[in-house]
Amino acid sequence: MHASIILLLPFFSALVILLGHRQLKGAAVLISVGSSIISFIACLFLLAAADDNKVQMLLPFLDIGHLHANIDVLIDKQSRGMMFIVSFIGMLVHIFSLGYMKDDEAKPRFFGALSLFMFSMTGIVLAGNLIMMFIFWELVGLSSYLLIGHWYQKASAAEACKKAFLTNRIGDFGFMIGILLLFGANGGSVNLDDLKTAFATGGPLGVGAPGYHAGFTTAAALCIFLGAVGKSAQFPLHVWLPDAMEGPTPVSALIHAATMVAAGVYMLVRVSFLIEASPLAAEIIAGIGAFTALMAALMATQQNDIKRVLAYSTLSQLGYMVMAVGAVAMHIQHGHQLHGPNPGHPAMFHLYTHAFFKAMLFLGSGAVIYACHHEQDIWKMGGLRKHMPVTFWTFLIGTLALMGLPYITSGFYSKEAILGAAYDSGCSILFHSASLTALLTSFYMMRLVIIAFFGKPRTDSAHHATEVPLIMLLPLVLLAVFSVLSAWDGFATPLQAYKPAHEPPHTTVLAASILAFLIGTGGAIYLYRGKDKDPLSIKLFANKFYFDEIYTVIVRICQDRLAWIVTALERVLVDGLIARLPTAIVARLGAATRMLQGGHMQGYTFLLGGGVIGVIYLVVFVLPRLGH
Repeated sequence: MHASIILLLPFFSALVILLGHRQLKGAAVLISVGSSIISFIACLFLLAAADDNKVQMLLPFLDIGHLHANIDVLIDKQSRGMMFIVSFIGMLVHIFSLGYMKDDEAKPRFFGALSLFMFSMTGIVLAGNLIMMFIFWELVGLSSYLLIGHWYQKASAAEACKKAFLTNRIGDFGFMIGILLLFGANGGSVNLDDLKTAFATGGPLGVGAPGYHAGFTTAAALCIFLGAVGKSAQFPLHVWLPDAMEGPTPVSALIHAATMVAAGVYMLVRVSFLIEASPLAAEIIAGIGAFTALMAALMATQQNDIKRVLAYSTLSQLGYMVMAVGAVAMHIQHGHQLHGPNPGHPAMFHLYTHAFFKAMLFLGSGAVIYACHHEQDIWKMGGLRKHMPVTFWTFLIGTLALMGLPYITSGFYSKEAILGAAYDSGCSILFHSASLTALLTSFYMMRLVIIAFFGKPRTDSAHHATEVPLIMLLPLVLLAVFSVLSAWDGFATPLQAYKPAHEPPHTTVLAASILAFLIGTGGAIYLYRGKDKDPLSIKLFANKFYFDEIYTVIVRICQDRLAWIVTALERVLVDGLIARLPTAIVARLGAATRMLQGGHMQGYTFLLGGGVIGVIYLVVFVLPRLGH
């Protein structure tokens, strides 16, 4: 019952609002917010219930031959914990939006899209089979398109939502191919439990089983991973995520914290048995994750838009999580096992802690933007610590959690788990890359705090900034508490299934984590304290390694030129020679012969005379020659 409420309530809320928002007006907002609160309460009951660890069918969907794919919900510790994160963050975003969007003329449409987004994300989390997951995967893409493009009158917002939608379609195509590969190899079943059994030793897809082929497993794993590359914005499909900042700030908090971008990591952990069966796939996934994490961290060091700094931070942390998925698979392939009776996954542990402090940081940036009259350039802020004390302290707590303040914030423990996974993978490149990423994270986040909140106000908007209303502060305070306590033993005990079993930390890992924090923080304070302009100017990082420009050139050379050639061939060959030329010849002949049937006597007489002459010529000259 609780799963049905959690899944279907946002759907009916979205349906009612989007169909009748003109008539409902203000009531549409209350319906959306109310549904998010009820869904969260239902999630609490689901979280407290016994762990069934089974699939339950809600609605029949496909039942064709060997294909059985219904609207199933998989109830286990992983889905319970993820649903808590999604529903809790979603509820707080709804409440924050009451203040942030209060003057927006299209509030009903915005809240209707929020409800649709919650329905779509809930479907991914509870999906018991890959077909159901793919359906809701696409609905998340639609929902994000509507939310990012909410202010579609702005050209930048309209372009951003199209960019996000089209980029994700590339990844989704690979995801679909991967599902079809598994569908064909596993006798038509794509249920997660059936696939896990099939990949266990002795199953039809297990290592050493008849028909097993390592190349097929690698291909299926990488195709599935391509879906995560798009949704979780990994290289080379990472370019859509920073531009998604064009949507309202609550949308950024929803997309970047615990929902859309986290869906890719959640899906990879769900199919980790597939990745563990392919050493090559595990190495590729870990490598792409590490590269994305480091690249995005370098980009973040030179961004001046407060939301874009956080966007590239999200990119970097998602790379961390993806790297952990590959690193854990590599660790298992070396003959080791995760410790504990129900060991958590480092990627899911970091996803869990990151959701709280990243949502808090985005909502905090929204409070700053709201107070500064929609100014987003951090160099046009300054001194906000005195004008917005509650926002400052909550933002600082979220920043310290993201940086991994040792032994205090939740981010330290989950970051250490990621570094430990990289260390245990046996690949030193992964560990060194992850350590450097941690250092850069401390650097660019402390840079952001110093420039925006310390020093003197640099503009009138910063000078006259005031604290935001209580309805916007309440979510910040709640998320700040979770940013500190969420990784502590005894806090939200049912969620501790996400936490890897406690082990004495590697001295190397602990030293790298603490040094990264100290060096990055110290470097930012030394360079940016008391500065009114950036002492560093690295255009390569500021211009995002010119990926957008490179992709523009590729599109112009490949797509546009190919389109020109295809259009020319169609107009000249297909449309001109094959279709229009025969038609023109027949039309000309028809027009010429039509003149002989005009109803004029002289025309008929001329035709008769011509025929007589032709017959005489045939009889006198042609036939005798043929006879000889």
